[in-house]
Amino acid sequence: MFDVNTSLLRFWEKEFPDLKPKKNSKGNRLFTPKEIGKLDRIYELVKEKGYTLDGAKKALRGKPEVLSFEKTDTSEASNQELILRLEKIRRDLLSLKS
Repeated sequence: MFDVNTSLLRFWEKEFPDLKPKKNSKGNRLFTPKEIGKLDRIYELVKEKGYTLDGAKKALRGKPEVLSFEKTDTSEASNQELILRLEKIRRDLLSLKS
């Protein structure tokens, strides 16, 4: 489902105490839909957004890590400034490409 090794899932079980799947008689892990939702959130934070394990733990506890490049000011002036900066970066990248 997540296209990761089972060893990674076992590691996440140790790191995230909320993950406690039941095991059948063969030792296979049986995840509930709630646990799959938690795994999905962990996967999103760690694999897609690049959070560290500590950052993912904080985000799951409701204390999201504020990344240094995120802007909290959403005024029109700051948005326009951001657009201008991005356009300049785009021009620079296009000039490097050609």
